[in-house]
Amino acid sequence: MRHRSFLASLLVVCLAATSAHANPYIVVDVATGKVLAHEQAFDRWYPASITKIMTAFLAFEAVRSGEMSMRSPVKITKRAAAEPPSKMGYPVGTELTLENALKIMLVKSANDVAMAIGEAVGGTRDKFLAMMNERAAAIGMTDTHFVNPHGLPASGQYTTARDFGLLAAYVRREYPQYAGIFSIEALKLPGRNAPVRNTNILIGRMAGADGMKTGYICASGFNLVASATRNGRTIVAVVLGALDQQVRAEKAADLLAAGFDTDPETVTDTVLTLPRSGEGGTEVADIRNDICTGQAQLDRYDGRDVDGKLIYRSSNIEPMQRAPQAIAVSLGGADGPPARNTGMVDIPIPAARPAALRDLMNEQPPVDPADDADEASVTEEVEDGVAEEVAASQSAPAPSATDEEDAQSALAEPAIVAIPVPESRPTQAQ
Repeated sequence: MRHRSFLASLLVVCLAATSAHANPYIVVDVATGKVLAHEQAFDRWYPASITKIMTAFLAFEAVRSGEMSMRSPVKITKRAAAEPPSKMGYPVGTELTLENALKIMLVKSANDVAMAIGEAVGGTRDKFLAMMNERAAAIGMTDTHFVNPHGLPASGQYTTARDFGLLAAYVRREYPQYAGIFSIEALKLPGRNAPVRNTNILIGRMAGADGMKTGYICASGFNLVASATRNGRTIVAVVLGALDQQVRAEKAADLLAAGFDTDPETVTDTVLTLPRSGEGGTEVADIRNDICTGQAQLDRYDGRDVDGKLIYRSSNIEPMQRAPQAIAVSLGGADGPPARNTGMVDIPIPAARPAALRDLMNEQPPVDPADDADEASVTEEVEDGVAEEVAASQSAPAPSATDEEDAQSALAEPAIVAIPVPESRPTQAQ
């Protein structure tokens, strides 16, 4: 009976969908791993910034092993500082605790901090990428490959809804003590008057919503890994390729709500045993033409009232009637075990001057000017639009590039390598 209720609820979700294309999604019961719903779950997709869940996962593992602690240092290296926005823009050498770095990475979606965490956990970027792919394979992510720790566009970076459903459930099940890091509503950062709000619309607006991460690049559309807990039961939903941040939140909210209405005992397949059923392939979906055009930009305003406020079409989302609860983070204060890259120095590797600007783009096609204009509007929608719900709240900061930024608009930086310096390596934790 409860299973029929889920199917009925899911039908409502499908009929309410506004996008012209089908989105990959999956819903997983965390405790049992049972798959409560899925569609196109094996289609290859660009993960964008939901990649940062994997980066956080490896940091949690480093803490569990005793190699690091939440108070271990994470330093901004030259490579990290050179990452494209969204970023904090901290100077090279800036130090944070691992805990504060994770909070900034998951709420602000700062790419420079994500790279710094990767280097701290892995020792170098390349070693961390090897760790990402090895651990992904070890837990059963059979159709995922990482080439960076933050999710900016890069050839060879892809995943599926099924694989991230598996990862999200695994992280929530194995590391419940860190669940709070994924549910932060806003951060109060040093030197900034206005709080930085979480771009996950469900946090503070859906009953029980408690994570996890948003992601966006032009090629992927709007991605979301969402979680909710009610009466001790946690469910995760992965939605890929939505046309805007409102649609991805509404679809995830409705899928989560429908999931709570079904008994996992009535479901056979787990996220590990789910058959492919003819879905999936080797080609990575690219929906840029549905996302980064002038018309797409205009369409994203259709869900707003005359004051620009979002109108929620899902009964599972309620407007936030208060200012978001901001958690303060600070710089410095790291007194835990040293990171793996402690005692290493960044040395730029000289590269020949490119013959043309196109070479700087890593052989990618030129960016349509409309893309850049649309990216600015996406940032404004994500960072400023949600804030309008609270009349008394402070105005949002001026738009800047976010994780919702297409990296094709950024020039490639010179290669940088970390070189060990034996005489400067500490012999024990300081």
